[in-house]
Amino acid sequence: MMKVRKAVFPVAGLGTRFLPATKAIPKEMLTVVDKPVIQYVVDEAREAGIEHFIFVTGRNKAVIEDHFDIHFELYDTLAERGKDTVLDRLQRLQPGPGQTSFTRQQVPLGLGHAVWCARDLVGDEPFALLLPDMIMQSEKSCLKAMVELYAHTGNNIVAVQECDPAETHKYGIVGKGADAHSGFEITAMVEKPKPADAPTNLYINGRYILQPEIFSILENQEKGAGNEIQLTDGMLRLREKQPFYGYHYRGRTFDCGSPEGFIEANVAFALQREDMRERIGRLIDEISGDIHPGSEIRAAE
Repeated sequence: MMKVRKAVFPVAGLGTRFLPATKAIPKEMLTVVDKPVIQYVVDEAREAGIEHFIFVTGRNKAVIEDHFDIHFELYDTLAERGKDTVLDRLQRLQPGPGQTSFTRQQVPLGLGHAVWCARDLVGDEPFALLLPDMIMQSEKSCLKAMVELYAHTGNNIVAVQECDPAETHKYGIVGKGADAHSGFEITAMVEKPKPADAPTNLYINGRYILQPEIFSILENQEKGAGNEIQLTDGMLRLREKQPFYGYHYRGRTFDCGSPEGFIEANVAFALQREDMRERIGRLIDEISGDIHPGSEIRAAE
């Protein structure tokens, strides 16, 4: 069984749900507290043991490549000013030489096409796929648990979470079969089913481990919903040849491609920080009406 060494990050999207903020700045570079969204996703992959980070980019995304490169002037300035803590943090987040690769998705033909664009960089190996809009908050990273499950199954894996049964029409939904180590066999994959037709309320949350045979399928994949090449359609065809397993992730997932999810992520990650928890908590109380602005000043007077 080959180790999962490589991860693909499809970052070519236009970020239309976040306009005008994403008119000049890639949505993946918007910050949650003090790190870009894409950094959280790369950190999750690194925790899972990923060694090679493959970015499928588009026009106006060069800043992502710059972010993961060495910034000599900045590093020298921090060192001269004795900002050792900040410098050490930046260097720890820095991928090593040759660990990042970038390729272009020159036309916006969907997620399946973006994955296919990484075929030569992935080669004939199993690989992880992480959607950069989705960031996770849990004690153990979602992908790390999936890699551990892969070590026992050796087949395709998707991470799933529970959604409101009334909202299955918003997601790709899976059917649940027999348990398998820390996961379960997937018996069905249905794209955005009506609640009455959904096999479960377990939705695919943006983390995958896929076998390289998916590339030959996507190469000849017909366009599906939205006139795009859909990854789900390709996975359905791959499932005819290979088993799929599900990992039931029970942490928090934030869709940072939407303003609502982005704000939720900022609040949740800020509340994890000791230097911010009290201040953010007080602000939430104030906004909710539990504390009225200026009340402490009046009380002191």
